[in-house]
Amino acid sequence: MVSGVLRGRLSSLRWRTRATLWGAAAVAGLTVVGFARLADLALNFFFSVTAHRPWLPFLLAPPIGMLTVFLTRRYFPGSQGSGIPQVIAATRLAAHNRPVSHLVSLRIAFGKIFLGAFALAGGYSAGREGPSVQVAASIMHFAHRLIPHARAIRASDLVLAGGAAGVAAAFNTPLAGIVFAIEELGKRLEGRTSGILVSTIIVSGLASISILGNYNYFGHMRVGEVTRAIVVPIVFYGLGCGLAGGLFSRLLLSPMREPDFVLWRWRAAYPVLFAGACGFLVALIGWLGGGFSYGSGYGVTAKLVSGEAHLPWHAAITRWLATVISYFSGIPGGLFAPSLAAGAAIGAVTAPLIAATYGTLHGTPAESLQIIALCMAGFLAAVTQSPITAAVIVMEMIDGHGMVISLMAVALIAKAVSTRFAQELYQHLAMGFLTQERNVPPGAPDGEGRGEEGGHA
Repeated sequence: MVSGVLRGRLSSLRWRTRATLWGAAAVAGLTVVGFARLADLALNFFFSVTAHRPWLPFLLAPPIGMLTVFLTRRYFPGSQGSGIPQVIAATRLAAHNRPVSHLVSLRIAFGKIFLGAFALAGGYSAGREGPSVQVAASIMHFAHRLIPHARAIRASDLVLAGGAAGVAAAFNTPLAGIVFAIEELGKRLEGRTSGILVSTIIVSGLASISILGNYNYFGHMRVGEVTRAIVVPIVFYGLGCGLAGGLFSRLLLSPMREPDFVLWRWRAAYPVLFAGACGFLVALIGWLGGGFSYGSGYGVTAKLVSGEAHLPWHAAITRWLATVISYFSGIPGGLFAPSLAAGAAIGAVTAPLIAATYGTLHGTPAESLQIIALCMAGFLAAVTQSPITAAVIVMEMIDGHGMVISLMAVALIAKAVSTRFAQELYQHLAMGFLTQERNVPPGAPDGEGRGEEGGHA
C-alpha cells in the first residue's frame, strides 16, 4: 500500500517535471520566433528609411550604436556580443555549482532581444542566431528553479539544451541543434543529457514551426547533379574560405590577445564613443559598397540563393569588414548569419572565375549554387571551427542530399586551415568569462570580483 502510494507520487513528480521542462522549451521556441520577427521589423525599418537616402545611415548608425552599448553596459551587462561564449561558460560553471545569472538570465534575454533588434535598426552587420542561443539558454536556466524535482535535472544540462534549442529554432534545423550542442557547447553528450536535449529541441522546434511553418532559413537551393568536377572547387574554397575565416577569427580575438594595444585601451576607456566611431565606419563601408553590407545579410543571401540577386565584386570584402567592426562595437549581435552571407558572397563573385580558370565547370546556375553552398559551409566552419554544424546548417537548405559529402569535405578543409591562424573563437571567448570566475568564491553574489574583460568578449 505504502509502496504503491510512493510510486504514484514519484510518477506524478516525474510528469510534473517533464511538463515544466516541455513548457519552458515551448516558451523558448516562441521567444526565438518573436525575436526573429522583431529583428525582421528592425531590418525592414532600416532599409525602408534609407532607400534612396544613402546619407541617412551616417545619422542612424553612430547614435544607435552608442545608445545600444550604453544601455547594454548600464542595464544589461552580459548581453553584448554573440551570446554563445556566455552559454559555453555558463554550462561549465553550472556543472560546478557556480553562479551563472550574470551569463544567462531573463534580464539578459530581454536585453539581448530588444537591444539586438535595435542595433539592426542602425544597419549593423550582426545576426540573431547566436543571441537566440543565449536567449533560449536563459529561459531554460530559469525553468530549473520551477522544476518540482530540481535535483533530477542538472542546471548545466538545461543551459546546454536551451542553447541547442536556440540554434534549432533559429535555423529550423533540429539536427544542427544537436550537433551544435555536442560540437561546440558541451564538447560531449552524456546519456542522461541526451533525453533532455532532444526533447527540448523537439518541443521548441514545434513551437517555432507552429508560428512560422516548416520553412528553410535561406530558402531551397536547387544545386542539380553533383559531378566529380566539384572536387577542384572543394579544395580551392576549402583553402580560401579557411584562410578568410581564420583571419576573421584571429582579428576578433585580438582584443583578448593584445589588450594593451592602443585601440583596445581606448575602447575600454570610452566604450560608448568607440561604438559611435564603429557606427560611422559601418555607414561608410555600406555607402562605399552600395549597401550590400548592411544588416544581417539574410535578405540579400536569400535572394542570391533563389537566383534573384547579383553581387558586385566587393560584396564579400565589405561584409567581412562590416561584421568585424560591428562585433568590435560591443552591440548584442551574432556571427552566424553574417558569416553565411560573407561565404555566399565569396561564392557568388568567384564562381564564374573558377569555371573559366579550371574548365571543369560550365558556369550554369546550378553549378554556381553548388559553389555558393560550399563557400557558406566553408566560411562558417572556418569562423566557428565547428565543421559538422556548419555543414548541417547549409545541408538543410539543399534540395537533395547529393552535396552532403562535398559540404563535409569543404568544412573540414576550411576548419583545418583556420586552426593555423586562430584558436577556436567561441571557446576562447568563453575563457574570458571563466577566467573572471576563478577569483569569485562559490555562492558569491553575481558580479562580485568580476572585471570587464569577460564582458567585452
